[in-house]
Amino acid sequence: MTNSPPRSPITRLGIPPTLAWGYLGLLLFMIGDGVESGYLSPYLLDQHLSESRVALLFTVYGIAAGIAAWLSGVLSDLWGPRRVMWAGLGIWGVFQLLFLTVAIPLGSYPLMMCGYGLRGLGYPLFAYGFLVWIAGVAPRARLGTAMGWFWFAFTGGLPTLGSLVASGLIPHIGAYATLWAALVLVAAGGLIALLLVRDDHGGRRPRGDGEGPVATLVGSVTILWRNPRVGVGSVVRVINTASQFGFFVILPIHFTRTVGFTLTQWLHLLSAMFATNIFANLLFGVVGDRFGWRRTIAWFGGAGCTLSTLLLFYVPHAAGANFSLALLVAAFYGATLAGYVPLSALVPTLEPRHQGQALAALNLGAGASTFVGPAVVALFVGPLGVEGVVWIFAGMYAVSWALAHFLKLPDEPGTADTARRGPEPAAAPAPA
Repeated sequence: MTNSPPRSPITRLGIPPTLAWGYLGLLLFMIGDGVESGYLSPYLLDQHLSESRVALLFTVYGIAAGIAAWLSGVLSDLWGPRRVMWAGLGIWGVFQLLFLTVAIPLGSYPLMMCGYGLRGLGYPLFAYGFLVWIAGVAPRARLGTAMGWFWFAFTGGLPTLGSLVASGLIPHIGAYATLWAALVLVAAGGLIALLLVRDDHGGRRPRGDGEGPVATLVGSVTILWRNPRVGVGSVVRVINTASQFGFFVILPIHFTRTVGFTLTQWLHLLSAMFATNIFANLLFGVVGDRFGWRRTIAWFGGAGCTLSTLLLFYVPHAAGANFSLALLVAAFYGATLAGYVPLSALVPTLEPRHQGQALAALNLGAGASTFVGPAVVALFVGPLGVEGVVWIFAGMYAVSWALAHFLKLPDEPGTADTARRGPEPAAAPAPA
């Protein structure tokens, strides 16, 4: 009897060993991308831009990011993930240089719109290109954990560690120089990932190649009804973070003006919420591999967010400005948002021959959530108030719990039972 070779520490953690440098590069890239997240808006106001112009600039950036998130999967099917990541790094660097060397010094709003707005294409191509790469490399039984590490690196950089870097650098080198430091971090992270990762899947077109570019592009949309389960997964992804973007609009005002917290206390609650979310992303990736991807999404994501959304409103509403209780429910809400992490493993497995298209559909859902949440607030906060909006979001999460039950795979991949059974036997050849 032969003993299998011992697994490396990286493998035991659930990180594909050939992609380990990619995770580090992604973390550094997203730290650089997140440096500006806490201060760019007031900095631009200090450069004599009006609030409406700053808002429009950020809107264009968001639209570009949403388009790139969708295209990242499509282009990965056409070019391979490595080339998509190179494109993302190049776009980020070129347009950041335009923004820093020309647009800001000249105070030119059209050039700011071009430099900063189009830079929004960069980070989704880099980050989500790597997501497709992970989907093609990670063993199916550990894919949820591998995706958990992806989201750990992604959210750890943007906005958490990025904002922390900014808070440390700005007092010493100033806001403008800190934007240059962000470029250095992005370049370092991008080059680490792209030069040190030696894995053939990054340059290889996924299965299902032979389709032309137009067919692949159209397929990333038609997959929503060609494979209805992928469409359901995309809808669940919309629901996942819709409340998050909606709460960004109403909760700062509600917590400070109605509940009675100071702005500093609210910011601390927000920090706790997303610090918890970072580690929960990793936790629920591991849980998904053991408990089952579908069940994790349904119970920890759908049911968990239904409860945590209501608690986030009603506990401070009943207890007043009790920071300790508010901290607990904020952390609970941040943790349950991560219950949807296994979607990144489940959805591409639903369409193994077109993983890039499936992830494009999932990313389309992620982009849609950025305006669905605020739209719910805009439509219903007037007639229903904050409480009514909270119940709408809770209802959406309950719907996602029900929808998640339609995402079951034939052999329920990622569960402990599947891992124990081992690979499925090959099917007998069809009769001639």
